[in-house]
Amino acid sequence: MPNDSKQIGLDYSKIDIDSIDMHIDTRDYPDFVDSYILKADYDGRPMTDAELDVLNDDSSFVYEEVLKRIY
Repeated sequence: MPNDSKQIGLDYSKIDIDSIDMHIDTRDYPDFVDSYILKADYDGRPMTDAELDVLNDDSSFVYEEVLKRIY
């Protein structure tokens, strides 16, 4: 069975940044590589697990969101 989550394209402008709920692991400061997004809204609806997988694969985006929340 193919992994369809890698085929999902996300339009980042449709992510409701204020709706993002994160798990932030500070034990690996300053890298935060174990942090991830638990849930978020996309285009007015909750993101699916597959969409969250794609979003969490974008380590730069996750890292930037972590920094916004802790500083």
